[in-house]
Amino acid sequence: MHEEMIAKLRDAVINYDMENIAELAKQTLAKGVPPLQAIEQGLAEGIRIVGDKFGAGEIFLPELVMGAEAMKSAMAVLEPALPKGEARSVVGRFVIGTVQDDIHEIGKNLVATMLSSNGFDVHDLGVNCPGEKIIVKAKELKANFIGVSALMTTTMPRMGELIELLKEDGSRGSVNVMVGGAPVTDEFAKKIGADGYSGDAAEAVHVAKRIVGKE
Repeated sequence: MHEEMIAKLRDAVINYDMENIAELAKQTLAKGVPPLQAIEQGLAEGIRIVGDKFGAGEIFLPELVMGAEAMKSAMAVLEPALPKGEARSVVGRFVIGTVQDDIHEIGKNLVATMLSSNGFDVHDLGVNCPGEKIIVKAKELKANFIGVSALMTTTMPRMGELIELLKEDGSRGSVNVMVGGAPVTDEFAKKIGADGYSGDAAEAVHVAKRIVGKE
């Protein structure tokens, strides 16, 4: 019975069933499926499959967004049911946000969801994030990753400024900086000294895992 319910959750993410997945998550708990198992073997596996399809060009951005939204709906039911002290295994800890003066967040939200579903502990600071705020939160959480995005060429320099701030306060060596967003390129990432760049949410997971030696 557990396997059947977990498979239904996984398929609901793969099929973008935003309408019914929350109720399905409730049924899963009612049937005694451990919430951690439902998250890791059901939801996370489903969004990984969706991400792989997106990376392979089999589906497009709207489908990826729908898969992520379906997963979020079920997570809102399952996460509060996790027993105290029980947590998913963490591959790495991310502080993520859109750079200062930029308020675009669709891509950033997708990256946060994909990272979270692949074992990363993600703390999303939202949009228009000053570099100082990002660094303070990264230190507070002992994060080993900072991820920043920009959708405008005018705000891209904020990424380089963030890396310079990290150097100035001596914490650059303890955190990996990943950058992304429509105008950002791998060449630009290398120029400012970032540790990683990704063009989409699915690739961000692979890049982060490579950095920590998990892929």
